[in-house]
Amino acid sequence: MLANIRRYKYLDVLTTAFVVILLVSNLIAQKVCQIGPFAVSGAILLFPITYIFGDIFTEIYGFAASRRAIWLGFFGTILLYVMGAIIIALPAASGWHNQEAFAIVFGFIPRILAASLVAFWAGEFANSYTMARLKLLTNGRKLWTRTIGSTIVGQAVDTTLVIVLTFIGVVPLRTLGNMIVTAYMLKVAYEVLATPITYLVINWLKKAEGADAFDRHENFNPFSFAEKNSLDT
Repeated sequence: MLANIRRYKYLDVLTTAFVVILLVSNLIAQKVCQIGPFAVSGAILLFPITYIFGDIFTEIYGFAASRRAIWLGFFGTILLYVMGAIIIALPAASGWHNQEAFAIVFGFIPRILAASLVAFWAGEFANSYTMARLKLLTNGRKLWTRTIGSTIVGQAVDTTLVIVLTFIGVVPLRTLGNMIVTAYMLKVAYEVLATPITYLVINWLKKAEGADAFDRHENFNPFSFAEKNSLDT
């Protein structure tokens, strides 16, 4: 798999950008912002972009490349959480008075941490799997059906899991349902509006890379890292 991935000009740059955006999203998620009538996490402005990256990986480089990026993002997020906890636990120097502020920014509640990791992992793989399957069903035509269709599925999985795992037993079920629907609609609307930009990026990359992956022979097991049998272009 690595031999296939590393021959591309832009894949490593895109993978790095994907992981960075994911990590920054986790850091800014703790601030609640007021956007019109909605009170939303700061991550709502950035995190949906990771699904656009998932579409790009799957459409151009194939499911195997998307799987690699998802796992790198998953372990990068775990490292962020672990190192944040370790640094918070270390005693602050006598002349440094920002311990409380540092703990607020880098201190992650275990339940939220677990919910975020599970939701990210499941949602991203649902998005990439749907994207790859729809591409085969449409024989590579009507890109918008794949970008929007995969978003509808991936964000449904991600949003439902992160809110249920975080708030079940804490807020009433009706409130829980409202939170899921509101967050889901905002995320899907965000990515639908970004469709023209996604089109431009994907079309440019296809020409620049000379690639257009069809995962006809791909093993869609998220835990399979065997070398891809072939890359149909």
